[in-house]
Order: sequence, then structure tokens, then C-alpha cells
Amino acid sequence: SPAAAEGAPGAAPMEDGTESSGHPRHHHPVHGGPSTVGDLEHDEHEGLDEAQLKEHEEVTKVKNIKRVHIGRNIMECWYFSPFPKEYFPTGLAECLHFCEFTLRFFRTREELVRYQQKPNFPRHPPGNEIYRDGDLSVFEVDGATEKIYCQNLCLLAKLFLDHKTLYYDVDPFLFYVLCERDSNGFASVGYFSKEKVSDMGFNLACILVWPAHQRKGYGRFIISFSYELSKKEGKVGSPEKPLSDLGAVSYRSYWCAALIQALQRHMDGRPQQPLSIMDLCRATSIMSEDVVSCLQYLSLLRYVDGYYVLYAPRELLEELAGKYPVKEPVVDSEKLHWAPLVLGDGKRDKFSFSAKLSARGDGA
Repeated sequence: SPAAAEGAPGAAPMEDGTESSGHPRHHHPVHGGPSTVGDLEHDEHEGLDEAQLKEHEEVTKVKNIKRVHIGRNIMECWYFSPFPKEYFPTGLAECLHFCEFTLRFFRTREELVRYQQKPNFPRHPPGNEIYRDGDLSVFEVDGATEKIYCQNLCLLAKLFLDHKTLYYDVDPFLFYVLCERDSNGFASVGYFSKEKVSDMGFNLACILVWPAHQRKGYGRFIISFSYELSKKEGKVGSPEKPLSDLGAVSYRSYWCAALIQALQRHMDGRPQQPLSIMDLCRATSIMSEDVVSCLQYLSLLRYVDGYYVLYAPRELLEELAGKYPVKEPVVDSEKLHWAPLVLGDGKRDKFSFSAKLSARGDGA
């Protein structure tokens, strides 16, 4: 798992980006939550004996950076992050200064200012801008080609995450960085990552929104964006499991809104046409297990004569749409310019719609 925000079970994405431990948020403007879902395949403690493990726990149980300055904000840090020792020589650094565009970090503000005054200084993340709508943009960054940026992103995220994690193994991941755009450039406000190849059909490994940019709907936007990529890939997807309790609530809120919207569109367009779970999966790219659990939660599935049937009268859908509205900012799929990474035969991917259709045609 790549880094700061990946590699451990527990916290999960929140609609407003808050960290699911219930830890208080602190951030202060200079002038004027991250969360994660688990990845159980990697263990940074592998190979440590008992004495080494005890030493590691002693070092990491105390936070080493008091606060970080990024852009116009200073954010209080919550936990230890494995920055190089020279950045906290006394055991606790008062503040690290991050470039909001490249995520390079410095011990003093003067060093940051000199860095940003370099000729041809890049005022955006590395990688390709794949989405722009108003003042919001999303950049795709490959962990294999932009290691320093992705490692710095993960080191920064670890300051807000209370679990063991890796930060150097970023090669297997793609990072999608959400930015606010103004006259100064593209400043990062959050991100999510996903494995380039997931045997489990995961479309999101980690999601983070900077504490200073929470309560703007960016967490929900990022979740929605991960499913828009799955739609482009022609497959279903799901966040890495297990989800925390609060993470499950956040995802359920998105799933409910997306499924209700899909059902309403079906009622408006082809109300007499039969509708299956697979049809809902194809419309939303939500994995069938998540679709079924969500429909059961909404009491839209009923057991009749040995079969489950979808019960969704128009009046009930209108009532549920009021409880689970589609919230701003909304991802505009027309403004997403992106082609999926293709590795091998797509029909062999059991999570792709083409594979499911082939299996159905073979009588599976």
C-alpha cells in the first residue's frame, strides 16, 4: 500500500473529509480528514523482532510535527509521520512549510518562498489534468513516475492518520489530486488513490481532504469521481474494505443518492421496462453487493413467493430523494477527459461489464 493514507484498516472516507477517529479538527488561516479505507496486504512491521518493534512503537506514538503550513492555512497535526530526522532534530518541529502546488516541504518559510520564486516554477501538481469545472480541477499522478510528489503527499497525510503505514511503495498506485484553481495556480485540497490493478475490484484505496478544506462537499465529490472513472472503465467498483462505521455511513449516503437517482431516471424514461440489479450496477458502477445492501437498507427490496422483487413506487422515491439528495459540487462527466489504463484482456476482468455479459452468454 502506498503511504500515508494507505496500508491499514480502520478509518474510512467521510462525506466532509473528516477523520473517522473522532479527533477534533484544528486549522487556522494564515492571512485571510482525511481518512482511509483498509489495505491488509502490506505490513511495514514485517521482519522486525520484538525489540525493534517496541522501539518503533516508542518513536511513533508521539507526534513529531506540531503543525503544517500549506497555502493560506496552518493545520494542527495529530499523529507521527516518518519525515527525515533532520526536519525534527529536537524531537518535535514547530512547523513544516509545504508548497501547495508541488508538496515540497521546508523547515522555514523563507526556504519555501525562495523555492517558489524559481524561474518556471510549476503551479500545479505533476501529471495530467483530466477534469476541470469552474475553479475545480483533478490531476492524475502516476506513483511510478512521480515518486517524490506521491511520497510527500503520503507523508503529509500520515500526520492526520492514527495507524501504521508505508509511504515509499507508491509505484502500484494512481493518485487523483483535487485542486482549487485561482490566479496563483492549482492548489491541492484533497486526493484519492487507487490500485492500477485490483484483484478485488476496488476503485478507491484512500481518500483525504485537507482539514482546512472540509465542509465543502469535497469528500462526497471525490467518492463520486471514483465511480465516474469506473464508468469510463466499463466496470463496477467498491472502496477497499473494511470500512469504519463512519466510513460506511458516508458511502451509504452516496450509494443511496446515486441509486435513487438511477431509479427515478428509469421511471421517467422507461417505467414499463423490467429493471434488474445488473441494470443498476451498469448505471452507477456500484458493485452488486453494495447495491443489494443499499436497497435493503432503503426497504426497496421485498421477498415475494421465494423471489426478491424491487419495490420502488414513484411517491416513495420522491420521499427518499428528499432524505438522500445529490449534493454540490457534482461531478460533470462531460468534463472528464480520461482513458483507462488497459492491462491484458478486459474480458478476463471479472468486474467488467463485458466479462459479465460473456459469462451470461456462456450460461454461467
